Amino acid sequence: MAPSPSFLLKIIDQAHSQYAEARFHSRKFNEVRIGNGELEEARFTTLSGVSIRVLIEGAWGFSSSSSLDEENLLRCLKDASSIAKISSRGVANEILKLGDANLAKGKFFSSSGDSLHSHSTEEKIALVRQIEKLARSKSPVVKSAICSYREIMDEKIIVTSDGGAAELYDMKPEFRITAIASEKGEVVSASESSGVTGGWKRLFERRSPEEMAERAADIASRLIKARQPKGERATVILDPGMVGLISHEAIGHTVEADFVLSGSVVKGKIGKKVASELVTLIDSGPGSIKPGAGGTILVDDEAVIAQETVIIDRGILSSYLHNRESAALFDVESTGNARAFEYTDEPLIRMRNTYIKPGDYDYDEMVREVGHGYLLKGPMGGQADANGEFMFGAQEAYLIKNGEIGDLLRGTTISGQAFDTLSSVDAVGKDFGFEIGSGYCGKWQMAKVDGGGPHIRCETIVGGVTFS
Repeated sequence: MAPSPSFLLKIIDQAHSQYAEARFHSRKFNEVRIGNGELEEARFTTLSGVSIRVLIEGAWGFSSSSSLDEENLLRCLKDASSIAKISSRGVANEILKLGDANLAKGKFFSSSGDSLHSHSTEEKIALVRQIEKLARSKSPVVKSAICSYREIMDEKIIVTSDGGAAELYDMKPEFRITAIASEKGEVVSASESSGVTGGWKRLFERRSPEEMAERAADIASRLIKARQPKGERATVILDPGMVGLISHEAIGHTVEADFVLSGSVVKGKIGKKVASELVTLIDSGPGSIKPGAGGTILVDDEAVIAQETVIIDRGILSSYLHNRESAALFDVESTGNARAFEYTDEPLIRMRNTYIKPGDYDYDEMVREVGHGYLLKGPMGGQADANGEFMFGAQEAYLIKNGEIGDLLRGTTISGQAFDTLSSVDAVGKDFGFEIGSGYCGKWQMAKVDGGGPHIRCETIVGGVTFS
């Protein structure tokens, strides 16, 4: 049973500290995965507990416990206080204050309609089994498939010594189908997925699970016969998924204030031009441009209301992403980006839904204007660093010649420096999609995020190497 906000406030009221917070978190994590007709995994897990964080003598102390009785939580508070006092003796940069914030009070629900609870475990397993079988049946070269369904259901209560008191309720389901094709010793795969914040219907509102299976099988069966592109610097059109990947991995991490303080490429560049004037890049808690994005939070784990943050405004760097500590250092308000994955984790500065705002270009016009280039669709894995250097894989690449989309290519990567790539943007589409909500960000602890945008046209280096 969840503790009341007043009970948690009673605990932290006994802290002799500059600041204190308590966070109750109960999480149900369920997962089903079927491969080649066999049940490979079925996990049904519930975790719950309370964490306490205090700021004493300029240093943080953190402790957590799965036991919710008053005596144990007071012991937890004592442990956190002791850690803070010990840490303060060797702290290099004393935390003198926390930044201003729009603190949350009351109940917040980020999920609505067709609750995951109204669909039985048997129904979910049956769907995963059906879709995995469907993907294998669509092409003779698709020899195997893997299908999975995951859901995270969270309840949180967060109270702070300076007035925050929020109760949060959230659901995040995910669905993924991967088709694996093989022919003459070669093996390729293609995946389709969906990850949202909300209920069952929202998970499949853009594409049904059957459509995802058919598309994954079709792409895999065509990729097995496709050739690789030649390596070159070229004009590319990126689909919303590729835009989301670059927005999150190559740009978003560089503007997280803890990375900025460590010397990321954008340190000291607020107010300076870093991209084409056609580019406006946003990180949003509520996912205001489109409800139900996978990284949606209404309140962060410092009980701060998660506002929309314009990172790049028409090419000009306008904001970093902050928690309350970094906000004080930069003399700004917290942007509501403090997030913790489980109750045993301390809040870190993390993105939510990171995207490029739509423009005014028609997609067909964008393609027609390309004499030679590539259309890249479907983000795969990749890497990026604090300098904005990146390399990402694209599931599908199509040669564009004289304004016509041609052959499908495989094993395609793009690489470059993210801000140089965004500076080359000369067309931003009217369309929009969030496309990476079925994934996780792994900055020291996991976090559910999303990213997207419209189709955009830019220049980057296209490579033709196998990407896995």
